[in-house]
Amino acid sequence: MAEKRFGDLVKAVIDIEKDIMAIGGELHADEEQILLEQDSKQENLWGINLYPSKTGEDFIEFDSMINIRPRQNNRSRGVEDKDIQKKIAEIVKKLIK
Repeated sequence: MAEKRFGDLVKAVIDIEKDIMAIGGELHADEEQILLEQDSKQENLWGINLYPSKTGEDFIEFDSMINIRPRQNNRSRGVEDKDIQKKIAEIVKKLIK
């Protein structure tokens, strides 16, 4: 999947409330829209990049334009809250084996 899109990464959006993930879109915004259409709430959606050829902490990159949310005290493309990062990593681990 990564080779067809961006070479070494796959874009994904995680719903941390529903423990679901949209994966493989061209843009995080595309995946976000799919989850919003399935009744996800925007404040629960976080964009990440997955690097299938890497392992451990290098497998997930917390980086997306959809993550910029000053009203949730997230002022960067990253996921600044370590608890949310942990939740995302747990969901990814559960869904990707």
